[in-house]
Amino acid sequence: MSDPETLSVYAQQADKYARMTHDANTADPILHAFVQCLPEGGHVLDLGCGPGDSAAKMAANGFRVTATDAVAEMVELASKHDGVTAKQATFDDISGTDIYDGIWANFSLLHSSKSDMPRHLAALSQALKPGGVLHIALEIGTGERRDKIGRHYSYYTQDELTGLLGAAGLKVQDVVTGSGTGLDGSISEWMAVRAHD
Repeated sequence: MSDPETLSVYAQQADKYARMTHDANTADPILHAFVQCLPEGGHVLDLGCGPGDSAAKMAANGFRVTATDAVAEMVELASKHDGVTAKQATFDDISGTDIYDGIWANFSLLHSSKSDMPRHLAALSQALKPGGVLHIALEIGTGERRDKIGRHYSYYTQDELTGLLGAAGLKVQDVVTGSGTGLDGSISEWMAVRAHD
């Protein structure tokens, strides 16, 4: 993600976002289900890690966690967690082959433009080890637009996302849907998809 306005919002509201997401991440059944699919001590990429709560939980469970975020303030917060290696990087910086046992892309790729999504998913698929697992959570809808505080969002239907994952060589394993209140105060419908290589 490299949209300057979106990055600026997260930079300015990093502490508020950290407080808001900390409680939501306290007992996340989706994260629990994800880590159950990983080999003991496996290497996980937390893509768009934000303040790093999910990365910290995975590290506490014995996984080797690489956390990336395009916002320096988020990387600083994530780096404070034990066992988390955090670095500043955009989605375009993800490269390499057969590196990760799992990739956790939790409400991060929704800030990518729709035209870039196939390229990002292809890079993530390539970065997964054979049999690796990808978690991706996005908001449900159609089109692209900015929210009330200026962040860029791309919205997807389940069929659309399933098709994009398939084109990247990934097979959908599980889909969970729900709704929640975002940083801008609005309630949105979302889906969390687990797919494997």
